[in-house]
Amino acid sequence: MKMKRYSRLCLSLVTSALASVPVQAADEARAVIPFPEEIMNNARPVPQEQMERIYEEVQTPYKYGIIIKGGEGELVDCPNVFRHDGRWYMMFVANKDKIGYETHLAVSDDLLHWERLGRILSFPEEDGWDKWQLDAGLALFDYEWGGSAEIEKYDGRYWATYIGGALQGYEPDPLSIGLAWTDNPGVAKEWVRYEGNPVLHREQADVRPFEAKTLYKSHVIHDPEERLGYPFVMYYNGKNAGPGGHEAIGMAVSNDMVHWQRYGENYVVYNGPDSRWSISGDPQITRIGDLWVMFYFGAFWKPDAFDTFACSYDMVNWTKWQGPHLIQPSEPWDRQFAHKQWIIKHEGVVYHYYCAVGDEGRVIALATSSPDLKKDQK
Repeated sequence: MKMKRYSRLCLSLVTSALASVPVQAADEARAVIPFPEEIMNNARPVPQEQMERIYEEVQTPYKYGIIIKGGEGELVDCPNVFRHDGRWYMMFVANKDKIGYETHLAVSDDLLHWERLGRILSFPEEDGWDKWQLDAGLALFDYEWGGSAEIEKYDGRYWATYIGGALQGYEPDPLSIGLAWTDNPGVAKEWVRYEGNPVLHREQADVRPFEAKTLYKSHVIHDPEERLGYPFVMYYNGKNAGPGGHEAIGMAVSNDMVHWQRYGENYVVYNGPDSRWSISGDPQITRIGDLWVMFYFGAFWKPDAFDTFACSYDMVNWTKWQGPHLIQPSEPWDRQFAHKQWIIKHEGVVYHYYCAVGDEGRVIALATSSPDLKKDQK
């Protein structure tokens, strides 16, 4: 009996060590960068007529249907679509047999029909902070609405951020944010994980209450004008450590893509109520005219899970849309959740890729702004 207890104790200690992230000496001196007084003193809400204009521009009322379905025992999730060398590619994640997420690549010539190419972030052989979770999303995407939809190189590389974790399952706490890069995003080969990972995690000195338990999906944009004083700006959602596990969206900034500091003392988008679990997550940033638009998904502060948006003049103060959801459950294959968006406009048509959960499992689906795009009935 003593040997069994000793074995269980050893297993518990190993699991705890894998789940935690060592605090580096440099982390002890970290401090949050406060929002600039000039921005906060001149904050202005986006008028309702402007919010309605954005809604009319981005809405996608026509559900095309499922475009990527997992194999036996496989969940697929989190589509990110981009253009490279004249073709369309989708970075997405898959969780086989509920072990953990790996990141995959698919290709298309028409944004409608997709072929899976293979994995680009796989479970590493070595143990570590990201042993069983590698859920990546695009960085440095062209955020101009209706723009090139390409991803920009920095330092001669294409970049992604990813949420990583050491435990098996479906996004088990804690999760941290890491970086990965490649020289060719159109090839299904393993991306290189940054040796200084994780770049953001819950044990750093500047962690804020809304992210004290886990850090989730992030989106990095390049702002060459440095409107906030930094060329690289990250938005991501985190989960607090209190009852309910509320998730909100906050910010971080960087001068070089690899060293990140938290920006602002608190979140920038949150939806209550505090009395129950609520999620505001998976931010995607675009720019429409003079407005920054953040697409994100909501869950449980209203029924089900759905996609919505917020708008800002200054990248910090956000006015949340209070009208109809951009997408919500309506079909058998998304009757539980219709969420985790990636939205682009190409040749006058808006394409809204999302994770659908219903009678086909967890799949990737598409809705568009055009009634003329009909799914092949085969």
